Amino acid sequence: MRRTAVLGSAGTLIAGTLIAGAIAAPAASADGRHHSGSEAYGVKIAAARAARAGIDWQDCPADWALSKPIQCGWVTVPLDYAEPNGKKIKLAVDRAVSTGTAAERQGALVYNPGGPGGSGLRFPNRVVTKNPLWVNASKAYDFVGFDPRGVGHSAPISCVDPQEFVKAPKADPVPDSEADKRAQRKVAAEYADGCAERSGDMLPHMTTPDTARDLDVIRAALGERQLNFLGVSYGTYLGAVYGTLFPSHVRRMVVDSVVDPSKDSIWYEANLNQDIAFQTRWNDWKAWVAENDAAFRIGDTPEKVEQAWLDLRATAKRNPIGGVVGPAELIGFFQSAPYYDSSWAPVARIWSAYRSGDTQALVDAAGPDMSDLAGNASAENGNAVYTAVECADAKWPTNWQRWDRDNTRLHRDYPFMTWANAWMNLPCSTWSAEQRTPLEVRTGKGLPAVLIVQAARDAATPYAGAVELHKRFKGSRLITERDAGSHGVTGLLNPCVNERVDTYLLTGRTDRSDVTCAPHATPKP
Repeated sequence: MRRTAVLGSAGTLIAGTLIAGAIAAPAASADGRHHSGSEAYGVKIAAARAARAGIDWQDCPADWALSKPIQCGWVTVPLDYAEPNGKKIKLAVDRAVSTGTAAERQGALVYNPGGPGGSGLRFPNRVVTKNPLWVNASKAYDFVGFDPRGVGHSAPISCVDPQEFVKAPKADPVPDSEADKRAQRKVAAEYADGCAERSGDMLPHMTTPDTARDLDVIRAALGERQLNFLGVSYGTYLGAVYGTLFPSHVRRMVVDSVVDPSKDSIWYEANLNQDIAFQTRWNDWKAWVAENDAAFRIGDTPEKVEQAWLDLRATAKRNPIGGVVGPAELIGFFQSAPYYDSSWAPVARIWSAYRSGDTQALVDAAGPDMSDLAGNASAENGNAVYTAVECADAKWPTNWQRWDRDNTRLHRDYPFMTWANAWMNLPCSTWSAEQRTPLEVRTGKGLPAVLIVQAARDAATPYAGAVELHKRFKGSRLITERDAGSHGVTGLLNPCVNERVDTYLLTGRTDRSDVTCAPHATPKP
């Protein structure tokens, strides 16, 4: 799950012979309207068309910033799978072909990086740059990325003017009064209205099951009988839904940093649980900063580091740094530390530089760049998709008293992210488009062993989510990276994890039982 966007002005928080197999009928075991007879039939029709059409691979458009030998193309899907002959949208896809011999090739590996709202088009770069963690897999697989519906080049949606979206400083997410809460509620409702005004025709069809159906059409367009899939963060929920709807279409599936797929968790409770996990990892980072006080000079105990953070926050609230960095922008920047270990040192260094008088480094890192029109549009689009998917997937509480009670309670013990997270998700409480009931994720006939990878102290997707999916997907294997919390374990150097992922992708084999790995190396200051 992704927490890097800015919500409106509310606060910070924060992708011939093969045709018969390619159009195999979807599983009939999925429940409810998520995969009714008409939608299942619609997928079959769309997949058959895609299998016949294939993908016309060409050099990528210059403004996509994807260098050769990466190739780009399009896959056409219905906007509404219940009406497969109705309005169509085009999904952007790209690939880097496998580097091994014909005998080594095992098909395509399709990737989703999470979000919701993330683009997977950078994935084939792992082949081009010869990323050492993926060299073995790239011999066997074409690496395929795509922009999910609503994202990037795939019928992008929008909820507000991008330049307004990134404008700063925004209101402090932590309210001081009931008036502050009313102001944030107003902004959240206006944001929901903006989504309806700017993208209303797309909103009912932005569900995770819709994207899972798109994934099956992409599989067919690639000429693949079965899907090989790598999903990270929200991509794990996409994988869980795909595996439930199309169990016999899965060949290999790796899910990394897992969203809790239980119906009761999607999405309101998942976000509350995330607040607790973020505080835990924030505390881990503070301890590391204190241990490395010789390098950073912020504080030699976690308590002193926390006080320095509160002082910085208070300073920015009284007088936004550089005129644009207030508490909301600080949270948007500092949250990357509990998110990714790779951000531990960079965030601490910029903070340390600020304390030594270098204000500009913090302004550049945490403030908006109003001249980056393309980047701002991408950020706004990503947040719009995040909101649209989570609001459409589930019925959210509409009673403000419940939001207020739950977040006030959590903020007392877990203050780092709680209110910022609440305001980011609050548009779902006044969402005008249809909100579905989440799919019951479960094992269906034909589902192979799924490989689950999870850090025990992950902030964005708490560990309980991996345990829950492990229980629901029978025969799956869970690799736990203990005493670690960086989000996206398969992208880190840890031979205990990397070798098992390679073995699974290349052979389909997993360990006979679940595995616990020692943590990857602690970042150096």
